[in-house]
Amino acid sequence: MRPLLAGMTQAEIEELLSSWGEPRYRARQVWEWIHRHLASDWEEMTNLPRQLRERFAAETELYSLAVVERRAASDGTTKYLFRLQDGETVESVWIPAGNRGTVCVSTQVGCALGCRFCATALSGLRRNLRAAEIVDQVRWISHDLRRRASNVVFMGMGEPLANFVETRKALAILHEPTGLNIGWRHITISTSGLVPAIRRLAAEGLPLTLAVSLHAADNKTRTWLMPINRHYPLEELLPACREWVERVGRRVTFEYVLIDGVNDSISDARRLSRLISGMLAHVNLIPLNPIPEIGWRASSPAKQQAFARVLEDSGIPVTLRQERGAEIEAACGQLRRRRLLEVTAVEV
Repeated sequence: MRPLLAGMTQAEIEELLSSWGEPRYRARQVWEWIHRHLASDWEEMTNLPRQLRERFAAETELYSLAVVERRAASDGTTKYLFRLQDGETVESVWIPAGNRGTVCVSTQVGCALGCRFCATALSGLRRNLRAAEIVDQVRWISHDLRRRASNVVFMGMGEPLANFVETRKALAILHEPTGLNIGWRHITISTSGLVPAIRRLAAEGLPLTLAVSLHAADNKTRTWLMPINRHYPLEELLPACREWVERVGRRVTFEYVLIDGVNDSISDARRLSRLISGMLAHVNLIPLNPIPEIGWRASSPAKQQAFARVLEDSGIPVTLRQERGAEIEAACGQLRRRRLLEVTAVEV
């Protein structure tokens, strides 16, 4: 397989150029064309010799994926279906908000964790994404919309921390100031609660946002909703979250999907408030987004407000999320793999 340039660091591009007998300073030029200028064709890179451009075109890949479908919601939220080089597919989402624009990226083709309320889990896990395939979701969407992303959230398909090495490399590339220049505080990684990986990430001290999918405040309910809780129950997960706060100095966001009759009672809210009391944390309440195969429904607005009030009265910061993109199945929990029989790639 030819090298995927979007997944290479500037130092790795230097090494490639050195092996070709080219001066190392060319690496900075190539890097900036890829990540700052979002070049879609080697012919755009006019400060590179034609012979070098031709060699890059023949021996490397400028993009690791192609768009096969895009769907836009009335509020501007746009979902992209990408085809990877091996024919697998993933989905990503663009979420505009005033001067800000967020790309929600996937890190795996499918997911192995089997959360009951998530459409991605229905297809199982096919493979991990490479760093280039994660970064290229941001590059492609930014190029397509002629608008640079200000924020990136690792909340698409898959468990980012189960693909730790490639996710970590993608983080470094996205953050690099000479490229896409996404600040750490504008990056969020969501996890279902892989305790060793949370501790591993905490040890690096990156001041990004950690979002932990909690969804229940007792082990019985959480294990039923999220089988990962059998391996990392609340008694292990909460200390790891506290370690994150201590090492990184930033609060943890706990994601909590509200499912009618499952985890949305006043008793559930009180258990949650006791569980995280005293922690530097924020709770993001998410009304369940519709997934036909599952059949559950979101809690009523009255239940949502009552749940939030219990947390607020306990002094816990809470947000009741207003979901974006549900009309195009682009909201939290709705992304999935899709097999398309006849579809033509949309060119960059």
